[in-house]
Amino acid sequence: MPMQHWTWIGAVIGALLLGGCGKKAEEKSAEAPRSVTVDAVRAQSRTVSRSTFATGSLMADESVTVTSEVAGRVAKVYVDFGQSVRKGQPLIELDTRELQLRLDRTRGTLAQSLARLGLPAGARNFNVKSTPALDQARAQLAEAKFKFENGQRLVKSGDISQERFQELDRAFKQQEAAVEAAEFELHTQIANAQALMAEVKLSEKSMADARQYAPFDGSVTERMVSPGQYLKENTPMMTIVKSWPLRLRLEVPETTSAYVKAGRAVSFRTDAVPGETFEATVRELSAQLDPHSRTLTAEARVTKPDSRLRPGMFVSVELVTEPAAEIVVVPKEAIYTIAGLTKAFVVNNGKASERKVPPPTYTENGYVGVPVDQVKPGDLVAVSELPVLYDGVAVTVKAQTASARADAKPAENGEAK
Repeated sequence: MPMQHWTWIGAVIGALLLGGCGKKAEEKSAEAPRSVTVDAVRAQSRTVSRSTFATGSLMADESVTVTSEVAGRVAKVYVDFGQSVRKGQPLIELDTRELQLRLDRTRGTLAQSLARLGLPAGARNFNVKSTPALDQARAQLAEAKFKFENGQRLVKSGDISQERFQELDRAFKQQEAAVEAAEFELHTQIANAQALMAEVKLSEKSMADARQYAPFDGSVTERMVSPGQYLKENTPMMTIVKSWPLRLRLEVPETTSAYVKAGRAVSFRTDAVPGETFEATVRELSAQLDPHSRTLTAEARVTKPDSRLRPGMFVSVELVTEPAAEIVVVPKEAIYTIAGLTKAFVVNNGKASERKVPPPTYTENGYVGVPVDQVKPGDLVAVSELPVLYDGVAVTVKAQTASARADAKPAENGEAK
């Protein structure tokens, strides 16, 4: 075989051998674990207060709609919408001329009734034992009785006939009936006077009801009448609201209703005053949960007055359920979220261990809370290169960079101090 032929065969064999060695080298390189260099800090334990959030509304301490108890025409309106009023301040006055005439007429009728009883006008004590008519009837009864008794003796002696005695007997019985009728008339007149006295008091009340006064210190939130307007009985005229102390009505979920107790403090916020937190104290609790929403209605009182807070505002209430709870916190850079999954990586024996955690509910000064069953105090957690980490990958912890947390110590030999 020519020498050139052998040379060509040798070149082919050499190329195959070299190719095989290169492939083995690449496979060996791929099998070697890849190490990821990360920054890491240790998880910390903190004592915090656990809270739950509920929605609520601010309510006025008192709210009343002033109505007209009597019919009449509006004569004067003393206050208007938005004005502040003091307790006892006049609000609205009706025309009282017709009411005054009715009162005068009733008083006159009462005076006549008192005169029949022999009492002066304005008397309040109706303890009357007799009247002139009753006195006259009693005198006539005494005379008829005398004649009857005398007739009894005379009829026996035969001095008067039986017919005359029967006339005296009838006259005596008629006079007894007359006295009884006079006594009944006295009782009737006393009852009539008492009824007229009540009528006078009702008329006087109607006169007083023609002017309405503020029942408490507050503000006018609605005015529904104007001067000259005729009102029927029970017509709404004005709404008065007592805006302090403010009530906070909140709906607490069933799962946290056991933590709500009278005397417990709550804090709340409102979009009307952004960035501000206000305090209130729980005063009353509903006796049962709402069967539809499964919430407990509680009512609190706002602690300090603030003119920025008004009845009707919607608020978000924070209720402390556990005042001193131990939690584990890590820097927010230790949390990685992708495709709705939130996780952290704990460095242990040079490898990354993936820990699934819920979205953080506690956040303060760049730290977030994580479940203690996933990350324990003192665990070393990665705070960099999180997108390339996965469970079991080899990691090397380097010294903290300038962007790392100041309270995290530099690492030595793959472990942080």
